[in-house]
Parts: sequence; C-alpha cells; structure tokens
Amino acid sequence: MKILLLLSIFISSQAFSVEVDLGKSSFSWLGTKVTGKHKGLVSLKKATVKTNKKNTLTSGEFVIDLNTISVTDLEGEWKQKFEGHIKSPDFFNTQKFPTSKLIVNKVDDKFLYGKLTIKGKTRPVTIPYKVNGKEYKGTMKFNRTKFDMVYGSGNFFKNLGDKMIHDEVKIDFKVVLK
Repeated sequence: MKILLLLSIFISSQAFSVEVDLGKSSFSWLGTKVTGKHKGLVSLKKATVKTNKKNTLTSGEFVIDLNTISVTDLEGEWKQKFEGHIKSPDFFNTQKFPTSKLIVNKVDDKFLYGKLTIKGKTRPVTIPYKVNGKEYKGTMKFNRTKFDMVYGSGNFFKNLGDKMIHDEVKIDFKVVLK
C-alpha cells in the first residue's frame, strides 16, 4: 500500500514537456507617453513548457525575438523610424541583445511567477493570467528603466514636457499549447 501511495505521489508531481504552438501564440506590446501611445507586436523565437498530469502549466521558458518587434499604429517613414529607434541602444539594443527571456518557475491559480531578462538584466515578475483549455492569456507589465531603457523617462530627465515617455510597458500575451 505504501508503494502505491508513493507511486501515486510521484506520478502526480511529475512534469511533462508540452510544445507551444508558436504560430497561434502572440505577444503584443503597448507603450505610452504624455501625448499618446504606440502599440505593436513581437514574436516568440522558441518556448518550452512543463505541465503536470492534469495538463496544468507548472513552468516554462519563453524566448522573444526582439528583431521582430514592430509598431502597428504607424506607417511608412514614421513606422521605419520608430522601429529603428526601438531596436537601437536607446531601447532594446537588438544588435547586442537580439532576444529577451521570460522564465516561469512557479504557477498558481491566478499568477505566473518568474524572471524577465532584457538587455542582460534580470528582474522578478508576477503575471496575472487566465486559462481556457490549452490557451493561456495574460498581461505582463514591466518598468523599462529597470532594464536600462531610460530614454525619455521623466524619472531620469527633467523638462521633457510632452516628450516624456512613461516607464511602464504592457505586454498582452496568448500562449497556445499543442
């Protein structure tokens, strides 16, 4: 009887690797400033997740390809300028840091807990989420200045007026498991 109980505990705590459908998964971002906002998309380069026997997410690692970052509310020359600037050392510095990483190491009914790495800096994150079948949706917010992106921040530069860019960046995500 003890052996069956131990085997049952082992099986219920075992983690299973599950593939992420990169084509159906999406990450969209929103950055705001005093006079408005910009939004866009960024793609996953790769992702690995673990689930328990009940197919509930227990951990994961998500690598974001920062070279895919795009703005969706601008067109033409302004779109090209914005995308070039957001990839520059003022922001993500994609030439030196082409990816960022989110590692989820704890999950409960309402939150994902982990570490976000951007530009070689790692910070803890707590992300509210909802699950519907094999689809996980949520919103992650982070302070860009904690990752050495201080351009236009009112906390680092004075007298910016309507050129000030807010420090908080919002990422809405949908991760779909296969």
